[in-house]
Amino acid sequence: APTPAPAPVDTIPPVVLSADTLPTDSTALSEEDSLKLPPISDQLDAQIDYTSTDSLVMWGNGTAFLHGKGDIKYKEINLTADYIRVKIDSSTIYAAGVYDSITDEWTGRPVFKEGENDSYNSYEMSYNIKTKKAFVRHVVAEEGEGYIIADKTKIMEDGTMMLADGKYTTCDDHEHPHFYLNLSKAKMKTGEYVASGPVWLVVGDVPLPLALPFAFFPFTDTYSSGLIMPTFGDDQTRGMYLRGLGYYFALNDYFDLELTGDIYSRGTWSVQARTKYRKRYKFSGSISASYRNDIIGEKGMPDYSKNTNFALQWTHSQDTKANPYSSFSASVNFSTSGYNRSNINAYYNATQNSENTKSSTINFTQRFPDSPWSLSMNASVNQRTKDSTLSLTLPNFTISMSQIYPFKRKNPVGKERWYEKITLRYNASGGISVRNIKEKELFHSNFFRDWQTEVKHTIPMSASFTLFKYINVSPSINYNERWYFQRIDQSWDDMQNQLVRDTTNGFYRVWDVSMSLSASTKLYGFFIPSRKLFPNSRVDRFRHVLTPSLSLNYTPDCDPIRAKIDHNYYGTYEKPVTTMAGSVVYETVEYSRFQGRSVPGRGNVGSLSFSLGNNLEMKIFNRKDTTGKEPTKIISLIDNFSISGGYNFMADSMNWSNFNTSIRIKLPKPLNYTINLSGSWDPYLYGLNASGNPVRTNRRCWQEGKFLHFKGTSTSFSYTFNNEVFRKWFGKEKKKKDDVFDPGWDMDDPYAVDPETGELITDEQREEAMLAKKEFEKNHKEVVDDVSDWDFADIPWSLTLNYNIRYGESNIFDYEKMNYKMRFTHNLSASISLGLGKGWKATTSLSYDFYAKKLSNATINVTRNLHCWTMSGSFVPFGPFKSYTFHIGVNAGMLSDLKYDKTSADATNNKVNWW
Repeated sequence: APTPAPAPVDTIPPVVLSADTLPTDSTALSEEDSLKLPPISDQLDAQIDYTSTDSLVMWGNGTAFLHGKGDIKYKEINLTADYIRVKIDSSTIYAAGVYDSITDEWTGRPVFKEGENDSYNSYEMSYNIKTKKAFVRHVVAEEGEGYIIADKTKIMEDGTMMLADGKYTTCDDHEHPHFYLNLSKAKMKTGEYVASGPVWLVVGDVPLPLALPFAFFPFTDTYSSGLIMPTFGDDQTRGMYLRGLGYYFALNDYFDLELTGDIYSRGTWSVQARTKYRKRYKFSGSISASYRNDIIGEKGMPDYSKNTNFALQWTHSQDTKANPYSSFSASVNFSTSGYNRSNINAYYNATQNSENTKSSTINFTQRFPDSPWSLSMNASVNQRTKDSTLSLTLPNFTISMSQIYPFKRKNPVGKERWYEKITLRYNASGGISVRNIKEKELFHSNFFRDWQTEVKHTIPMSASFTLFKYINVSPSINYNERWYFQRIDQSWDDMQNQLVRDTTNGFYRVWDVSMSLSASTKLYGFFIPSRKLFPNSRVDRFRHVLTPSLSLNYTPDCDPIRAKIDHNYYGTYEKPVTTMAGSVVYETVEYSRFQGRSVPGRGNVGSLSFSLGNNLEMKIFNRKDTTGKEPTKIISLIDNFSISGGYNFMADSMNWSNFNTSIRIKLPKPLNYTINLSGSWDPYLYGLNASGNPVRTNRRCWQEGKFLHFKGTSTSFSYTFNNEVFRKWFGKEKKKKDDVFDPGWDMDDPYAVDPETGELITDEQREEAMLAKKEFEKNHKEVVDDVSDWDFADIPWSLTLNYNIRYGESNIFDYEKMNYKMRFTHNLSASISLGLGKGWKATTSLSYDFYAKKLSNATINVTRNLHCWTMSGSFVPFGPFKSYTFHIGVNAGMLSDLKYDKTSADATNNKVNWW
């Protein structure tokens, strides 16, 4: 750093200003040796205020020296430094820092401020109060996200700065910036711009052969429009390109607009439009649209292809403060099926390429104050990119009435009546939809043939009662009615030998009624171990909680009633079938006239479902605690073990449903992990039909002396290892030396005296002190690494393992055992994060399928934080998305185009942005 000029040698006896030597019309010095002087020239129309914390010395030649945090104020100008020299006759001020030989640092370097925003730091400076010109050594000025650093600077009377040997950087290390643009000569207008002659890039004090003949950096503290610089390079399939060229429009305070485009030498082009909008306390969102014309290969060649694709993204959210009764939100992600596959920007993104489904929704909800009614509307689009099909609902509405008590008295007197507990709700929903239609057929679809309209009404009634104080009973009745406006009748055409569908438009009611009755309770059981057999056991007792529940469901057969009003939901037709003997017979085929929609089943349906939940806990305590004040501890042995199943009384065969079991176990510290297992059991045996194919039969397992057939189970285990986990596992606890419990008297002395009362300590005081000591020692412990000399805290790392396991039926039938063969499949995935040093971080994720005996897609990422730069690399070593990317660039947004990118999609070895 340049050394400031030393203070002049005392050749004239100094005159130290004090209260005794000041003129009678001057202001007395304060405790900080401050002095206010009258104007020193006819050109100065305001007073100059001097302040210093050490001393203020006036020489006989009109020169004043301020030592120790000097401060000078003149109008809007403020200059602070540890050393200031003022020449009264020439109206010049010199300021510099002071070198501290003890700390080997410069302190109190000049800070010049004019107005509210213009502030400069420097090594030393000279300033003329009359002309408002200054010469500064090593000025540092902050502009936006960047800093201007210049070794020599002239400040003109209008505030313009002339720079020599300047630097422009976003690095906040002003002494040794990690990178900067070297400005040979430059002109800066504070808050407006920096214009420079030849500039070149310097990284790590090494000049790079990247230069420009001139540069212009605009600055503004408000939004502004401007050109968006592109990325250029070369692609193997599309040729040379310019990507991201466009213009940014700062339209107003509420929204903006960004228009960009891509162009390739072989004909591919695209345009994008993006906008963000926001109104505080009202709403916010963004819209992005893209249109692509993709051309791959050379025209006339076999690999030539041309595709047109479109994409639209829209997100909108309403602030909860805007309206407490209504809300509007949108999440739209729509694109043609080939957009991601043909978009080179997404080709090496495994997430986008593996995306098979997309969904978009728009929602509006209106709630009415002091009313149970609410209204909601939504539109949705579901895409399946695998086969380019769409399912749309435009729109869908829902009218809901929240739970009410229709029989509750307005002025209740006495106990609540049983019928007052009955609740009623209502829900109506409907919409216009089309399902599984091809993208190219959407705009050519027939509204009456392809689109479906339906309205559904649901009226549930329920209540809850307590029988015999311990059994909770809940009856309910549900009425469902659907309105359809199309019906499809089917018949078989013998002449054409094909099925004929006839669509009839009209109004059709589809309704059904269902009833249910459920009951549940809890049973508690306790087991206390024998104190004679286990005298030293800490186990107080075991508690077993049984939670049985039953549910009876009944749906009456309403077909006779519906048939009388011509609401037949099912139809039949005769279809010819050729037998194995060669003869033709007709079989009756039953079908639903509302295919693809919900219709009631035929016949009565009555079933009983049941479940039994179990919970087992153990209560332990300290047997040595005779006071009974030490808290007991509850340990969960089995958090839940449940068995459930069902029986259909009205089914003609195979009345039993599958039995389901599940168990949940919570592991104690230090694991703190929960294990979940579930399985399914089939009560029926398999057999062979007339064609020799396996089918389930009505023969129950216990009729053949066999146990229920196990269909399979699956679970997953996930755990994260890191520094903190290793400390808990392998560290040992040790009391701190300074943390010693002291009640104020000797706890080992049986004749200890209370220092406040002077009386002997009672037994109650000793018991309270013992409990307080145990609590104190419990909370005053530290963990000491006892594994090795390596401190795990020095290297941040984490390892997350996820193990998925399944044991269940396969699709291969074992004709000897008359069961499907069981298959064991498991998969292990790992995610590793490792800090490799200051600024370095590496992450990787991979998965291994033990059944397929191969690794699935793996990704390796390495990042390096270079303070003001960031370097990152990503590598997919194998699989269909095998690729690599490399990026190094400046973190600051205003220099985001100063970067180097390299991907495996580039045919050339270099791709550099330099603007």
